[in-house]
Amino acid sequence: MKIRFLVVLLSIGFFSCTSDDGLPDMPSVMPDVSNEEPVEPTSYQMLSLGDSYTIGQSVCETCRFPEQLKEGLAETFPVDIFSVQVVAQTGWTTTNLLNAIESENLSNNYDLVTLLIGVNNQFQGRPFSLYETEFPALVTKAITLANGDADNVIVVSIPDYAYTPFGQAFGNPAVTSAEIDQYNAFANDYCDANGISFVNITDITRQGLENTALVAEDNLHLSELAYSLFVERLLPVAIDKLQ
Repeated sequence: MKIRFLVVLLSIGFFSCTSDDGLPDMPSVMPDVSNEEPVEPTSYQMLSLGDSYTIGQSVCETCRFPEQLKEGLAETFPVDIFSVQVVAQTGWTTTNLLNAIESENLSNNYDLVTLLIGVNNQFQGRPFSLYETEFPALVTKAITLANGDADNVIVVSIPDYAYTPFGQAFGNPAVTSAEIDQYNAFANDYCDANGISFVNITDITRQGLENTALVAEDNLHLSELAYSLFVERLLPVAIDKLQ
């Protein structure tokens, strides 16, 4: 009798552990808890030095190329945080920019620095020898501001305003283009000799007469579209530096 009672108890215990279809319940599987910590965003600080082409004369603040470059980087590195500071004014020569850098009291920890300067040296008829002296000084300043790392600097070529309605009416457009070529050739050679990235965008601006959408409403400066084409060339270089 005791044996039968024990069999009954065991049977009740067995069936009470089965699922509705009569099979034993499988032990629940604990979820795999990863020990990886969430990725912390990196904050990148950009600095853009220049003149009207950097500050974006005649276009909105977010239309100028430094802002478009910042947005392109933010889309490429969505976890990270990007900020950009612009030190530029319409009409600035290399001399003006050097003085502004001294007075701005900038930090020396920028992750990326762009430099676009020289058109007003040409436009105002300054001696080319001045550019030969002050452009290298500006590159040296840019390197210092970029954590002392030349690889964190991008020099952008000077646009050619001869291919705008204003440029066609001002002086001799052929002479303007030849002089801008001289400035760009010097800057390019200097950058090549010193391991600085040089991005040529001048050819884009030389489409301004056939593609008027590249020219701003003032008939002299560049449009948002032109700056977006700049960024198509600048962005891969900047990405490579930040990676």
